[in-house]
Amino acid sequence: MPQSAEKVLDHAPLFREPEYRQMLAEKKINFECPHPDQVVADQREFTQSWEYREKNLARNALVVNPAKACQPLGAVFAAAGFERTMSFVHGSQGCVAYYRSHLSRHFKEPSSAVSSSMTEDAAVFGGLKNMIDGLANTYKLYDPKMIAVSTTCMAEVIGDDLHSFIENARDEGSVPHDFDVPFAHTPAFVGSHVDGYDSMVKGVLEHFWNGKEHAEVAGNINIIPGFDGFCVGNNRELKRLLDLMDVSYTFIQDASDQYDTPSDGEYRMYDGGTKIEDVKAALNAEATISLQHYNTRKTLEYCEEVGQATASFRYPLGIQATDEFLMKVSEICGKEIPEAIRLERGRLVDAMADSQSWLHGKKYAIYGDPDFVYAMARFIMETGGEPIHCLATNGTKAWEAEMKELLASSPFGKDGQVWAGKDLWTMRSLLFTEPVDLLIGNSYGKYLERDTGKPLIRLTFPIFDRHHHHRFPLMGYQGGLRVLTTILDKIFDKLDRETSETGVTDFSYDLTR
Repeated sequence: MPQSAEKVLDHAPLFREPEYRQMLAEKKINFECPHPDQVVADQREFTQSWEYREKNLARNALVVNPAKACQPLGAVFAAAGFERTMSFVHGSQGCVAYYRSHLSRHFKEPSSAVSSSMTEDAAVFGGLKNMIDGLANTYKLYDPKMIAVSTTCMAEVIGDDLHSFIENARDEGSVPHDFDVPFAHTPAFVGSHVDGYDSMVKGVLEHFWNGKEHAEVAGNINIIPGFDGFCVGNNRELKRLLDLMDVSYTFIQDASDQYDTPSDGEYRMYDGGTKIEDVKAALNAEATISLQHYNTRKTLEYCEEVGQATASFRYPLGIQATDEFLMKVSEICGKEIPEAIRLERGRLVDAMADSQSWLHGKKYAIYGDPDFVYAMARFIMETGGEPIHCLATNGTKAWEAEMKELLASSPFGKDGQVWAGKDLWTMRSLLFTEPVDLLIGNSYGKYLERDTGKPLIRLTFPIFDRHHHHRFPLMGYQGGLRVLTTILDKIFDKLDRETSETGVTDFSYDLTR
């Protein structure tokens, strides 16, 4: 065998060795009952046709590779953005393992969460005992300042009442009566991670604000970033801009430090996050601003109910979106936008102009969460590109209408199509029948890249197969410059591959572009 102590092979080169190739070939013949190669080739060719596309678009009883996750994942991420908060998911261990691993694989950081370990007996008799024991263990073992409780499918199907369960657990002595245990019902069989995020953030605010009077402090604002796999870079960039404006603000749900802990010999189960005292004081802000509208619809409604002004954006990326965000902050807080930020804007405009000849007319397919797709399509049109396919599995009819209005606002959007509620198997048909130059999304698009040959640019959660992208911003003018550079690098890499043979594909000996 090729493996030895002197030559340890990773699994990829190991399975290319003759012994493993033979083993896998025999497995396929003897156990997989494969169709003849020609039948497979014919079927593959059919799935690239317009006829199959129409069948694919008509599909409604099956979802294949949706571009979304389930509600509790969003709730776990939301909890990570508060000071010394442990996420407690009322459900099975397997569900919580998925949330932890999904976040850990993206951020390359430990993602702590516990479960009530519900099994078959809890599914029949209810999970109250699991809640009582679980909260007691969490409080004693992990020393949190707050425990944020959410639910999975099992708890929701049987109708467990979190409020009454938590109160019963308090009465049983699991946690002190004055210990903070906000909660949110997050059924995984409806909605998506953005809805779970919204419900959890609202649950935290309700826990601290209900019954309190709003005593407005003029000029103070709250910022809610939304579910964002780039929170490490984005939150820090936005704080830098707000600090330059000398604005008084509170970041509600700030996971930037939690998912970017240093290696200095000290393990941090908790790091950073919005301080509990700041969450309480945030009730008196003049306004709450959401950076992602579809992540915070319920939360903003609640903020309006307590007397705050609200505003929401759709992922402030690029020139116009960042302009609108900063101008709204300036309007609410009465602060001028300083010259330093104005110069940053001009530099991004200059960079876009420098590269205009390579960006103009490029066609894109974009998928991801509704706010991200909206923001990216808007930025692409600013560069002179054309967003042809805009897909959000968790997109609503309202989002679809907004996207169509956005595309109609620019000549670069005239051929754009919006696909709300569709999945990545639908995107495959779109890429084969109406090809584009570039695909923008997350790591799951690598299979579309392999299948259709369209280069993938990874710019949204989750990114598993590349490292450290989340440490750099996408929002703001500096974030726009980062996105611009990433797109251009992919364009030039593709061009280099296509012009790599001197005298055959490379006639200009081009070094400068």
